[in-house]
Amino acid sequence: MQPPPDGLASISRGTVLLVMSSASYRTAAFLEAARSVGLDVSCALDTPESLSSNIEDNVAVDFSDIDGATQRIVTFARERADVRAILAIDDRGAVIAAKASAQLGLPHNDPDSAIAARDKLVMRNRLRAAGVQVPEYQSYPADIDPSSIANHVSYPSVVKPLLLSGSRGVIRADTPDEFIAAFERTRSILDASGMPPDENEVLVERFVEGFEVALEGLLTDGRLETLALFDKPDPLDGPFFEETIYVMPSRLPDDVQAAISSRAEEAADAIGLRHGPVHAELRVNRATGDIWTIELAGRSIGGLCSSILDFGAGMTLEELILRHAAGMRATPRQRNEAGAGVMMIPIPRSGMLRGVTGLTEAAGVQGITGIEITAPLNQPIVALPEGSSYLGFIFARSDSAEGAERALRRAHSLLSFEIAPILALRPADR
Repeated sequence: MQPPPDGLASISRGTVLLVMSSASYRTAAFLEAARSVGLDVSCALDTPESLSSNIEDNVAVDFSDIDGATQRIVTFARERADVRAILAIDDRGAVIAAKASAQLGLPHNDPDSAIAARDKLVMRNRLRAAGVQVPEYQSYPADIDPSSIANHVSYPSVVKPLLLSGSRGVIRADTPDEFIAAFERTRSILDASGMPPDENEVLVERFVEGFEVALEGLLTDGRLETLALFDKPDPLDGPFFEETIYVMPSRLPDDVQAAISSRAEEAADAIGLRHGPVHAELRVNRATGDIWTIELAGRSIGGLCSSILDFGAGMTLEELILRHAAGMRATPRQRNEAGAGVMMIPIPRSGMLRGVTGLTEAAGVQGITGIEITAPLNQPIVALPEGSSYLGFIFARSDSAEGAERALRRAHSLLSFEIAPILALRPADR
């Protein structure tokens, strides 16, 4: 391991075990952050047993077998003896990380809180029980006939799977007919995801007016430190809810930002999250001042979005998280207040991605600092609500949030994506 740039001793200060999918975007960022602070990193990867021999100094686990994965991690950590923290990078690994940490006596969230942060119905039940404002909601068996309940639902409503992420299967309905179609489509998405409708539920909640923000923070003994607050300038009003642009610093008044942070801390307390990174999605109604918790995850922001965060002296979000997890001092902590933004490039339609043009022109837009196309060419891409990924990411920096937003929109307008239809093949008649 090379010496850390801040002059710290080059010997390892211990190991942080990351619980993650093998396809995570975040691996490189966490590995680089660990190198910079003198921590070793091992990974508990959601990997088939047949490939477990190929992951060297890591451990293969099956996320679908929570108890089995927990025990494999506990055994691995005890053999290493120097594991200081276990950190989930993805939602699916949060319960496993919490259970393993509890057995090893490492800092952790209660496993039930990790479940609540992932399951939309459990989350809303806990929020309501604690008096935290939530929309009117009800869950139904996924295999119910939606026409039997369509006239009893308040409109506009939003149909949501309980466990899928990335707005997958989330659909707005304004009328009973739209509700029936939305419910049936969400049910099909569940079935295609290996979640049989006769074993799963669907959440139906009242759509709340307002604009959305995203909050990034760290919890220590239940106290929330807000690290960043992103505005989402594109309206998220449906029928689908694909996120596109995040910009910072937030342009909201200071008192509104403080109220958002307080609501996120209340929500974390209600759910039972008390330690580690938090990513919250909240909706704010300008007219009433109501702040609604839409999602609250016990992890940091996904994708490549964290790369626009700079906490001074080159400190990244991943470095802050690793220092916090390992009990290390984490200064400096003053975030750069210049404008920055990221666009998660939406998939306009499903099909086969054949090519991307305009990259040179888009990259030349003033303020654009990088463009990464993460969707592989000549592979199927799936748009929302069935899909759960993006074509890639555009990054921008400017002297203001407005400047970063303009740069992102201009760069995106210069990109062109060739998406061919996927032809269904049938056996030839003999």
